[in-house]
Amino acid sequence: MNISLKRGEKIYINGAVFRVDRKVCIELLNDVTFLLENHVMQAVDATTPLKQLYFAVQLMLISPNDIDAALYLSRDILATCSKTMPDPRIVEGLSSVAKLIESKRYFDALKILRGLFPLETEAMAQSETGCAA
Repeated sequence: MNISLKRGEKIYINGAVFRVDRKVCIELLNDVTFLLENHVMQAVDATTPLKQLYFAVQLMLISPNDIDAALYLSRDILATCSKTMPDPRIVEGLSSVAKLIESKRYFDALKILRGLFPLETEAMAQSETGCAA
């Protein structure tokens, strides 16, 4: 797998953080877990249930040697969201996310969660205005 990075960008690989000082292309020759800087969410940005779940899963990917607290938190958020989210597409996505987390496929879980953010925004807007989908 080839990854292109611009000067100053960071990449998280197997728990290590790399920052490049010039434009570079990295070829990953074996199976590693990685996260590009533009997919890293800061704690202050985890303002919705799905973003909080994303943040917890992200912690498992970035810190693979210390996942217990993040795993517990993600399971708790998943249980709550699966019961309270009004959109069946979100509930279906969360089911997939739960399976991916249990099989330690954190990157794939993050990808699905990023795709659910617009649905969550839509559901939250509808609940604030009292409109049903």
